[in-house]
Amino acid sequence: VLAQKRIYLAPDDHTDYMWTADEAEYEDAFLTMTDYYLDRMDATEASPAPYQARWNADGSFWMWVYQKNRSAMQFQRLIDRIKDGHFSMPLNALVLSNGGTPAEAVLRGMYYPGLIQRQYAVDFPIAIAMENQTLPYGLSSLWAGSGAKYSWKGVCGCSSHVPHLSNREREIYYVGGRDGSRVLMKWNSLMLNVTYDNTSIGGYAEGRDPFTTVNFVDKNASFTSRYPFPVIGIFGKGEDDFKTTDNEFITAAKQLTNANRQVIVSNQLDFFKDFETNHGADLETFAASYGNEWELYSASMSEVSARIKRAVEKLRSADALATLVSLKNPAFMDSRIAARDKAMLNFGLYFEHNWTADGPVSRAARADWQRKIAGEITSYVNSLYRDAKNQLGTLIARSGSNPRFYVFNSLSWTRTDYADFPVSHKKLVHVVDVSTGKQVPSQYVTVAGKTRLRILASDVPSVGYKVFEIRRGAGTVFSNAAAVIGNVIENDLYRVTVANTGAITSLIDKKRGNREFVRKINDRWVNDFGGIGGDLVVEDVGPVSVTLRATSWNPYSTISHITFIRDTNRIQIQNNIRQNFGEVLTWGYSFEIDSPNVWHEEVGAVIRAKLLADGGHYSPRNARYDWLTINHFADVSGGGVGVTLSNADAYYMKLGDSTHAVLDTHTPQLNILAGGQVDGPGLGIPDQGGDAWFLQRFALQTHDQFNQTSAMKFSLEHQNPLISGKVTGANPSYSENQYSFLTISDPDVLLWALKPAEDGIKQGVVARVWNQADATKHYTLSLGYDILSAKRTTHIETDIADASVVNGDLSASLAAHQIQTHRLLLD
Repeated sequence: VLAQKRIYLAPDDHTDYMWTADEAEYEDAFLTMTDYYLDRMDATEASPAPYQARWNADGSFWMWVYQKNRSAMQFQRLIDRIKDGHFSMPLNALVLSNGGTPAEAVLRGMYYPGLIQRQYAVDFPIAIAMENQTLPYGLSSLWAGSGAKYSWKGVCGCSSHVPHLSNREREIYYVGGRDGSRVLMKWNSLMLNVTYDNTSIGGYAEGRDPFTTVNFVDKNASFTSRYPFPVIGIFGKGEDDFKTTDNEFITAAKQLTNANRQVIVSNQLDFFKDFETNHGADLETFAASYGNEWELYSASMSEVSARIKRAVEKLRSADALATLVSLKNPAFMDSRIAARDKAMLNFGLYFEHNWTADGPVSRAARADWQRKIAGEITSYVNSLYRDAKNQLGTLIARSGSNPRFYVFNSLSWTRTDYADFPVSHKKLVHVVDVSTGKQVPSQYVTVAGKTRLRILASDVPSVGYKVFEIRRGAGTVFSNAAAVIGNVIENDLYRVTVANTGAITSLIDKKRGNREFVRKINDRWVNDFGGIGGDLVVEDVGPVSVTLRATSWNPYSTISHITFIRDTNRIQIQNNIRQNFGEVLTWGYSFEIDSPNVWHEEVGAVIRAKLLADGGHYSPRNARYDWLTINHFADVSGGGVGVTLSNADAYYMKLGDSTHAVLDTHTPQLNILAGGQVDGPGLGIPDQGGDAWFLQRFALQTHDQFNQTSAMKFSLEHQNPLISGKVTGANPSYSENQYSFLTISDPDVLLWALKPAEDGIKQGVVARVWNQADATKHYTLSLGYDILSAKRTTHIETDIADASVVNGDLSASLAAHQIQTHRLLLD
């Protein structure tokens, strides 16, 4: 009877992976609980629907473990129960804290349910991010693009600086994205007066005491005034228990149902569907960032976490190379599938929410597990990258006897940048662009103790390559890429003063009236680690690049390399911290810009670091403001000029003098978190887990008005260097001069991923793009092959609808700021 209240009790265990118990113990627990509830579903299937057993896993890793350890028939039994609405499985791998996570890592972490979705024709319309008190702006767009329609969030209310968790402005709403997407979100205020702890409504175990909580949501005036709807969800049971195997929700549903209310054992989806059907039209769509909290503790192992960012970026190139190789060698990926699937899952597991590391599992064991997960990811990515790079070299035709190498560009626009080719000598040579027949600037450099022949590769095609030939003799002499006098390095664009510590104390823009872009703020310049004294030398001078090396020992041992590159507007910075540390350390970036606007990439969205009322994207309440996400870039602009800071390795930054409670939008300073336990010694891994070497790379460009496309392209170029590989021509299939595999007609639509389809190259190639503009874009995507047919897919590669192919090209449109994925079948 619709006049009755419907109260949905959704049981779960709440997985505190590598916090409550270790890997082996949780594997056994997943299997035990899954078997138990499948048996209970069988035993209660003759009962009225509200009193049948149901269960809600909080991560797809449950399904992974079950598939790996049970027979095909047993796994089919689980799938059947997901399909018939008795067992709920989300897209996320485990309970995660995804603030700071690279967008592509979020998506790849959900690839496993995508595989199962296609293989077994089962949907996964829910994604979860519970217990942690904050939520990023862009995460819901990534969920929605991957097929999620619903989410719920219950918080801990512990180890938190987020205020007023018991007083949220909205209890259920559509969480929106900059792309116009939305996900129905149940996120109740933490009503501590139910059970007087975080097992109350709004916690992550709302149904811990179902008898108390059902009566509370039915009769409490405070709750009903906040939540006036007759369709109510009470989610979660296990809290911090290791295992949950009981029938309490069935008993409670039977005993608590009366003439005024029907209590239902829930798979969560039944609640959302009921609510949306009857009350969805009454809800607002609200979008905001709430900042970061528990994810910040990944900075307590900042070098290990940086390896994840590097792997995500390297995967962009590895996948693109693998695409070109697989089209000529369809078996290329066959031997890699198991390692690939585990690596994709690991992109989810790494960001498991218990970075607090304050549970029964020791901090050392937690740190070792994080290293293992990172190692499995990097091992797969490095292997794919190496093998695809070498294979492409065999597929490029060649002539003549001189050594040749290709330079590959994984990005979707033509680029000019440096490329390094490994050599075993420093003979007198010059390098020629085979496509033009012209000599290019070149020099020898030493990188990580190994000799490289560095060239300037001009106009390298989009998702394509150019071939270069090494010839004997000096050839034409080119001018140096920059001039150095004392502590000043200068080219046609910039005059930069570098202190002996590696800090940049002046950045003069010669194209903007010699405007100064550096201001000392809070005793920090640009790229300033707080060093005192040091030694500055010229490390490399040549026609391609000029590098200064600053070595400082006080108070921390660091080396900073500042590099100018010919024909680019990039000031490239590589920092190494060469010792262990336990403090919270930052790199200061202080700019001569008044009334600053800061834009930054934050987990699938580019947002403005101001409160909503000030034209920004941050929530005015229930948020934490001290450490914001910095994915590929942050940009500081004002008065018609600005600076883009590309960030390759760090995750978080503080604006000026921001605190937990106050977002400082007036101070033109970014403090990039090098590492540390930001909430004290009790949360995170002490002393960086013993690490004593850290790589933290940045780059700067000046510009006029902020342009999101320009900032993203600049940072992608910095973080995706051109790739070089030896041309052997053993199995020639591609042009010996140059080749472009992919072009996109609209410059604001950037390729985000290009890869062989997850189900095999015979299913086509997958192209993901991101519209950086504020407007809808209609674009054409062309390949080096005719496209026979195309499908618009979710971000986890499940088909949604046919896409338009015109004259062998994809013709598509996408909303402002939307990320979009297609599967393309080729001729």
